[in-house]
Amino acid sequence: MAEKDSGFVGVFDSGVGGLTVLGCLVAELPHERFVFFGDSAHAPYGDKRPEEVLALSRRIAASLVNEGAKALVIACNTATSVAAQALRTEYPTIPVIGVEPALKPATLAPQHRRILVMATAATLRLGKFQRLEDRWGADSEVIEVPCVGLADLIEKGDPASPAIHELLERYLGPWRGKVDSVVLGCTHYPLVCDQIREVMGDVPLYDGGEGTARETRRRLEAAGLLAPDSQAGSVELRSSIDTPDELALYQRIFELARR
Repeated sequence: MAEKDSGFVGVFDSGVGGLTVLGCLVAELPHERFVFFGDSAHAPYGDKRPEEVLALSRRIAASLVNEGAKALVIACNTATSVAAQALRTEYPTIPVIGVEPALKPATLAPQHRRILVMATAATLRLGKFQRLEDRWGADSEVIEVPCVGLADLIEKGDPASPAIHELLERYLGPWRGKVDSVVLGCTHYPLVCDQIREVMGDVPLYDGGEGTARETRRRLEAAGLLAPDSQAGSVELRSSIDTPDELALYQRIFELARR
């Protein structure tokens, strides 16, 4: 295994959605080396049983750690809810950072009476989100909207597709003009911010990518694992669908995520 200060940061998701988190990580930590793995062959995780998500997450984490990852970032809300604690137990010597819906900043905003949280059904159902809502949602009405099928459509690589707009209109349209903000509770959803705004109008959108990046910096610094400023950062993109077309899609989505 690589030395602690020369390893890479392993980042994984069920597919392309985690590339939005990767964009935030690269902006926050430009000198780090990142290896991103998207499990598009098994996407989306939000429709799977927790035991299956845990098994998939363990397999990916083991591969990255064995290759020399000095830290793991779980760039998937569902996988974070299901697997983060298990991975922290199994890899106690390295930081394991997850993502969570950005409910906290939404509840701390001046306008926070009604907050819509769009997420996968699994994320909304699992205990991590319920604890988050119990902690931060006491002074707000939190409206949970499970967006079944949305991550699947985004995974196809056309964020501007009419099918995505139709689905967003179905799920979010009834709440247009009735909420103070929208929390993007899946890492795929920042890729369709423009379409969400077309449906919801001018309301603040909150996602957890920047907070995850800041927490990753904090954890690396605390562990003495930050890359030196002299190191040239890099990004390697991988997918469980290991084809040139799929990797080209990942590269295109990553460039969109960094804008």
